[in-house]
Amino acid sequence: MAESVQDLVRCPSCRSRLITLGRRLCCTHESCGMRYPIVDGIPVLINDQNSVFTRRDFIFRKNTTFDLTRRRWVRRVDRLLPTLGRNVTTKGNYRAFAELLLKQTANPVVLVIGGSILGRGMESLASDPRIQLVETDVSFGPRTQMICDAHDLPFENHSFDGVVVQGVLQYLLEPSRCVNEVQRVLKPEGLVYAESAFMQQVVQGRYDFTRFTHLGLRRLFRCFEEVCSGPVAGPGMALAWSCQFFLLSLVKSRWTRRLMYTIARLTLFWLKYLDPGLIAKPGTYDAASGFFFLGKKSETILSDRELVLMYRGAQ
Repeated sequence: MAESVQDLVRCPSCRSRLITLGRRLCCTHESCGMRYPIVDGIPVLINDQNSVFTRRDFIFRKNTTFDLTRRRWVRRVDRLLPTLGRNVTTKGNYRAFAELLLKQTANPVVLVIGGSILGRGMESLASDPRIQLVETDVSFGPRTQMICDAHDLPFENHSFDGVVVQGVLQYLLEPSRCVNEVQRVLKPEGLVYAESAFMQQVVQGRYDFTRFTHLGLRRLFRCFEEVCSGPVAGPGMALAWSCQFFLLSLVKSRWTRRLMYTIARLTLFWLKYLDPGLIAKPGTYDAASGFFFLGKKSETILSDRELVLMYRGAQ
């Protein structure tokens, strides 16, 4: 963890400063005194009292050699199959996000929530040497710099120029709490970029909770001034995923599910190529696979009366 980032880190329980003692980060507040482990160089800043995860989950990894081998095999097979998903607007959205960041400051620092791997379309953001990414997640991954829960971000107020929340909000118990935390850690007029699922099935098992319409996502970020928003993946992708999960619902065993999964990928992938032509149509706002929001921190709160006037669908 870079020294500049370490200066921003705070105790997720009481938000006091932390100091490094051996393989732990320790809270400096006497009445708190929480200690957070550092596992393989990665701080685990989880507030056990407010999270479905515990620090022990990350100290004692439960993956067996068989599980890891099977996951590698599944990833290899996945790479050989055509994908059902296509985020039509993501790359352009990230370019716009980066341009706005660099207009505000020469060397922006951006918090990535759910950043254990590089999100789709983030290449332009991650490859710009002027932009520093602080990548956090609730899982270890090739890009994880810190383990933390989005409900309790372990950072000082007004720490970041931008925040990215891509494909995370639907997996949170209280998405509004995460957005409040995003607002807290952003500098005045800081930027947020979020993507979240709408017409999409359960993909994270027991940790999958919520879906958002376009207006639902906008209301979640009602304390932000909108720069732009809209569908990120269209109804073609939504249809392909629905058909895939219909096939998966017919079988139970792991191997028959893998067979159905493969059949779906080989026969339905073409539907995503319809989305570029559909992405801007009013009907897509009622049937998109997912939506994005790009906004600026604001002191003005969008009212619900204003919200309903922003409907862009076909109904």
